[in-house]
Amino acid sequence: VSVENCTFFMVPFVSSSISVKHQAEGFKEQGNAFYSKKEYSEAFNYYTKAIDVSPKNASYYGNRAATLMMLCRFREALEDSQQAVRLDDCFMKGHLREGKCHLLLGNAMAANRCFQKVLELEPSNKEAEQENKTAGTLLEYERMADFGFEKRDFRKVVYCMDRALVVASACHRFKILKAECLALLGRYPEAQSVASDILRMDSTNADALYVRGLCLYYEDCIDKAVQFFVQALRMAPDHEKARLACRNAKALKAKKEEGNQAFKNCNYEAAYQLYTEALTIDPNNIKTNAKLYCNRATAGAKLKKLNQAIDDCTSAIKLDDTYIKAYLRRAQCYMNTEQYEEAVRDYEKVYQTEKTSDHKHLLKTAQLELKKSKRKDYYKVLGVSKNATEDEIKKAYRKRALMHHPDRHSAATPEVQKEEEKKFKEVGEAFTVLSDPKKKMRYDSGHDLEDEGSCDGGGDCFYQNVCCENGLFKKVFTRAVKITR
Repeated sequence: VSVENCTFFMVPFVSSSISVKHQAEGFKEQGNAFYSKKEYSEAFNYYTKAIDVSPKNASYYGNRAATLMMLCRFREALEDSQQAVRLDDCFMKGHLREGKCHLLLGNAMAANRCFQKVLELEPSNKEAEQENKTAGTLLEYERMADFGFEKRDFRKVVYCMDRALVVASACHRFKILKAECLALLGRYPEAQSVASDILRMDSTNADALYVRGLCLYYEDCIDKAVQFFVQALRMAPDHEKARLACRNAKALKAKKEEGNQAFKNCNYEAAYQLYTEALTIDPNNIKTNAKLYCNRATAGAKLKKLNQAIDDCTSAIKLDDTYIKAYLRRAQCYMNTEQYEEAVRDYEKVYQTEKTSDHKHLLKTAQLELKKSKRKDYYKVLGVSKNATEDEIKKAYRKRALMHHPDRHSAATPEVQKEEEKKFKEVGEAFTVLSDPKKKMRYDSGHDLEDEGSCDGGGDCFYQNVCCENGLFKKVFTRAVKITR
């Protein structure tokens, strides 16, 4: 082989090495041009071509990492940054980008190590100093959130996560914690929105599936919630929160249905007990527990436990102040216990929310009963029920008239005499109204009666002899009403 020929074969080898390097640099320069024009997808393609041609060049990985960060593909950017510093441990920009990726992904400790490495290489690097402080702030928010969650201060956790996500915008862990606390605060649409955003990016994210199920569970959509919990456990069999929530959901549904069935069977004692047991399963399930309190109130009302029923309705309303059924049930219990002002207040709340003819009728009835309650209760004065017959009213009148007759208390103190005389007059008034069918009807209907219902000792009033229990006759001060003996 001649010298010329040797030279002929060596030149292509040297020129090939130079050509590869030149080609890689050309791709990098094109990538830089697209990057400067903010055409990051094209820049990514050319940096990838440069890496394919020259896979040992740390700067190419660094440039592609920067591009991936602009494309919000932070996990891929982190991998490229880590590869860059593996190829060149003194590549300061590589360490800085790796730290920023860790920070965006919520790993403050790893970010701190990267920024410390940059400061070792360049102690005066202001950017690394600032990013290191940011990493410290992120760690503090994490610590506060953990403490808040432990103390069940979910609002504090949401606040901390909002601040943390300003720095770690790509951290799924922070988003999930925020979503879980939003669900625990009853802010279900917000929680679902966060979980759904994560599931759009990663449909197998067990934490997001769990939060989605949690929202449905707390909205009393238990069957759908169980489906999400099961799916989360399929993705992550050791997901303890999903396992506990799934167990609670199934137990709550079963116990509630058992109570409902007992109520339908008119076994009110059993229903009351089953609803009580259901209320102990999960104190965090506000919506379902509100329904359970109302159900127990209904069972309690059937058992004549009216005060307990009122308390249960109040508990339901505290959990869900838009729960119309609880207001209606409590109002009815107030009516049954003659607490008419409270009943009117509840019916007004219901009517303001749902202006139906039924609710208007209930409100009018309560208002009428309240008006009637402010008058003298003539039935109580005579000591009879509102369903008393004419004979029962007459007998009660005779008995009360004799009991409070002034002659019976002539030896008593002036104060007692005055009180008994007052009661005696009230007995006369009561009998005048309740013994007259027309007046009684108007009185029962809540209409105002004229002053004829009062007796001041003049007019038609006169003395009438009535037989006392001891057989003696005494004069009884009463209205001119002939009593059939």
